[in-house]
Amino acid sequence: MIDIRFLRENPEVVRENIRKKFQDDKLPLVDEVIEYDEKSRSAQVEADNLRAEKNKISKQIGALMAQGKKEEAQAVRQKVADSGKRIAELDAIKKEADEIVRKDMMLIPQIIDPSVPIGPDDSCNVEIQKYGDPVVPDFEIPYHTQIMETFDGIDLDSAGRVAGNGFYYLMGDIARLHSSVLSYARDFMIGKGFNYHLPPFMIRSNVVTGVMSFAEMDAMMYKIEGEDLYLIGTSEHSMIGKFIDQIIPEEKLPQTLTSYSPCFRKEKGAHGIEERGVYRIHQFEKQEMIVVCKPEESMEWYDKLWSYTVELFRSMDIPVRTLECCSGDLADLKVKSCDVEAWSPRQKKYFEVGSCSNLGDAQARRLRIRVKGADGEKYLAHTLNNTVVASPRMLIAFLENNLREDGSVAIPKVLQPYMGGMTELRPGK
Repeated sequence: MIDIRFLRENPEVVRENIRKKFQDDKLPLVDEVIEYDEKSRSAQVEADNLRAEKNKISKQIGALMAQGKKEEAQAVRQKVADSGKRIAELDAIKKEADEIVRKDMMLIPQIIDPSVPIGPDDSCNVEIQKYGDPVVPDFEIPYHTQIMETFDGIDLDSAGRVAGNGFYYLMGDIARLHSSVLSYARDFMIGKGFNYHLPPFMIRSNVVTGVMSFAEMDAMMYKIEGEDLYLIGTSEHSMIGKFIDQIIPEEKLPQTLTSYSPCFRKEKGAHGIEERGVYRIHQFEKQEMIVVCKPEESMEWYDKLWSYTVELFRSMDIPVRTLECCSGDLADLKVKSCDVEAWSPRQKKYFEVGSCSNLGDAQARRLRIRVKGADGEKYLAHTLNNTVVASPRMLIAFLENNLREDGSVAIPKVLQPYMGGMTELRPGK
């Protein structure tokens, strides 16, 4: 959500940004905002002037009555009544105009960073760098659920009977591996100086609309029937919501937080074979990193955040690459974003395992997250988020890249303490 003053002064910049995001259907919103913003401000000025005049002449009524000038007093009363009626009309005009402006401003995308590549969709995303050598072994890599089944580690049929498609039971060593990676990711981020949190797994609607666009909300969020609560799609939602309506002393920035949570997503639409199993599911678990900082520091933190995910995956012997998201692939609140993708020896290509986003002041503006500077002045914070690791999707990359020809799976040294000292998994089937 951009600053209304910026739109007033730079409407063509806003229009060009909309064009860069290939959302030309939103271009009329700029003119509509300008029109109704002017109506609102004009109504406010006229109402303020009438209130001042009303207060001034109201004082005359008592004096006129005391002087026996009843007719003149009555005329003043009528003028006061007429002013009150007009003020009510103006207040209604302003309220209606403000609501139109607010609704439109929630739809107009954030101004993207100049470095963002321009393109209509994710086919135009740009590879930044690869880390580690992608290897395709001599032996065939089974589908990830088949690998898990050799360890008696997954039960999709029972989950389907209990909850439907998009759910799973993880069991035994595979379930332990799942939990071990999350515990390792937690300690990894604590080691980077991040403050560990367990957040609420449900949030109110005002937080939902503060952290994401309406389109994302509709595609992702599960609503709790009969209550003003939604299940979180990522702990970023409740972690950023933690700061709603807060004024943070500048000396307490940056706020660097890492959080664990289950995540719940609708994941609408049909998906191909590679997105079945535990790749695209309705329920998963995630370790997230969140930063609230001064505006001038947000790009520096952006680069730090995605690099932490790269470091984590490389420590588990998983090759990855970073991919810069193009303008058309950016959600409306994002200034800049990149994906971390892991190598799939089975598919012989990379697939997404995490996403890093700089949202500028968009979330802070919607949630009214402000910073109080040393000079006493207040300004909006910048917010960022990034996936440390999301499981069980991460298990796909882990199992494929650590699978041996005999069906065993090597456990990297960093995970061995979390797996009770185990150095490998041996298949039971």
